[in-house]
Amino acid sequence: MRIPIQLKEDSPEPLYHQIEVQLRGLIINGQLPEGTLLPSIREFAQELSCSVITIRRVYQDLENEGLLRTKQGTGTFVSKIETGNLDKFRLKEVTEALEAAVDTGIRAQYRANELKKLFMHVLENKYGKGAGQDE
Repeated sequence: MRIPIQLKEDSPEPLYHQIEVQLRGLIINGQLPEGTLLPSIREFAQELSCSVITIRRVYQDLENEGLLRTKQGTGTFVSKIETGNLDKFRLKEVTEALEAAVDTGIRAQYRANELKKLFMHVLENKYGKGAGQDE
């Protein structure tokens, strides 16, 4: 099974973080359902052209979050996510993405009000006019 992870070599984010964020997103969004067998650490590292240590860290971090479980001698699987935890993971994923966007804006020397205006513009493009208004 090929897992659709895209790495950006020019990204300031560490490799393990890029993989972890994308893998977490695939699990939370249901693209990798409960019970999915993930590639072995060695296979995944080879597929992504990174070190075994990087993938081991990703798997350990996601295991610590309760998203993965490793069964000795069988492999690493996607865990069942309880409904309450799903909300927590979704909030974490979106918060990290927004923080990364704000960091990019800061590096590009945008002011907070310019970023807010840009955010609203992007939000309206995605959700339609009136997005972000109180309902």
